[in-house]
Amino acid sequence: MSEVFKGNFTQQEPLPEAAREAAMGVLRHGRLHRYNLAGEDAGEVALLEQEFAAFVGAKYCLATASGGSAIGVALRAVGVKPGDRVLTNAFTLAPVPGAIAAVGAEPVFVEVTDGLVIDLDDLAAKAGEAGVLLLSHMRGHIADMDRLMEICRAAGVVVVEDCAHTMGASWDGVPSGRHGAVACYSTQTYKHMNSGEGGLLVSDDEDIAAKAVLLSGSYMLYERHLAAPGPEVFARHRMEVPNISGRMDNLRAAILRPQLAELPRQIERWNARYREVEEGLRGTPGLTVVERGEAERFVGSSIQFLLKGWSGEAVGEVLARCLERGVELKWFGGPEPVGFTSAYGHWRYAETPELARTDAVLAGLVDMRLPLTFSVEDCALIARIIRAEVGTVFQAR
Repeated sequence: MSEVFKGNFTQQEPLPEAAREAAMGVLRHGRLHRYNLAGEDAGEVALLEQEFAAFVGAKYCLATASGGSAIGVALRAVGVKPGDRVLTNAFTLAPVPGAIAAVGAEPVFVEVTDGLVIDLDDLAAKAGEAGVLLLSHMRGHIADMDRLMEICRAAGVVVVEDCAHTMGASWDGVPSGRHGAVACYSTQTYKHMNSGEGGLLVSDDEDIAAKAVLLSGSYMLYERHLAAPGPEVFARHRMEVPNISGRMDNLRAAILRPQLAELPRQIERWNARYREVEEGLRGTPGLTVVERGEAERFVGSSIQFLLKGWSGEAVGEVLARCLERGVELKWFGGPEPVGFTSAYGHWRYAETPELARTDAVLAGLVDMRLPLTFSVEDCALIARIIRAEVGTVFQAR
C-alpha cells in the first residue's frame, strides 16, 4: 500500500512556556499599548527592539504591526513618493509590490534566476530606472549580496531588504538585512517567530530610523524608545513626517522576546528538516533541486524545487497526486492566485511587461512549507512521496 502523510502543513508549534507567561504578565497589568508604561518599566516593545537590534547587529530597530507595514514605513522613510518607480523581484509575495503601490509608487519588476534569486544582470540593466530597490529574499534565497550592492552603489540605488523569510540567515557571515540602508522582517504566524502579525525594521541610518519611528505613530513619545536615535535627530523631522500608525503592542512583543532567544536553536531544527527533504529529492528524474551557495546560511522553513520544461497539466497532476497522499504543495505557475501564492502577472494594479526568464522559472516552481511540527522522519516520508509521484508523472510524459 502507498505511504500516506497525515501531518498538517499549516499547524505551528505551541508558543513556548516563557512566551505564554510573558503574555499573561502583560494581560495582568493591562498596559498593552507600547507607550502605556508605569514607573521604570521600559515596555515589552522597547525591550524587543533593543534585543532584536543586538541580534542582527544594527544600531536602530522599530517594531511594527506587520511585516507589510514595516516595508511601507521603510519606503516612506527612504524618500519614496507617489509616482516614483521602485525596483523589486518579479518572484515575491503580494505584500511586496503591494507596499510599493500603497505609497503610490510603481513597481519595476526584475527577472529571477532558476536559483530563485533576483537576476543581477537584469538588475544592472534596470538600475538606472529607479532610485530604490525593494529586494525580496523570497522563500529565504539570498542573492550574491556583494555583487548586488556593487550594482546598486554604482547606480545610486538605495536598497531596502525584505527579510520576511531570512530572519536569522546570513550572506558570507553578514546577517540578512545588514547590507541595505534598511531591512524589514515579519513575525506573522508562518515566519520564524510567531506573534500572529507583526514586523521589525532595522537600520544604521539615524535619519531613516527617526523617520520610521515617527511614521509608525510615536506622536512625540519617541524618547521612550531604547533602540532609536537621540532627540536631536527627531527634532529635524518631527514636524514634517506624518503619523501613519503601525505600532506593535506590548502583548505581541512579550510573546516574541522568548522566541528570539530560542531562534538559533529553531534554525538548526528547520535546517535538519530541509536537508532531509532535499537529500530525499536529489536525483529524482525530471526534478531539479535548488542548490544553495556556500556563502549562504539560510533558514529552511520552506523548500522549493523545479519541474523544468513541464507542462502546466503535468505539474498540476503532480500536485494532485501528492495531495491525495497528504503532501500539500504550492505552484507559482498557476493561472490564478491561490491562497498566499500568486505571481507578478496577477498583480494588475502594476505594469506587468513580459518577463520570459521569470515565466520559465515560475512555470515549474513548486513550493512546500516545513513547519517544526514535522519530525525529521516525517520529512523523509514526504520526500519519498514527492519522489514517487514526480517519477510516475515523469515516466508517463
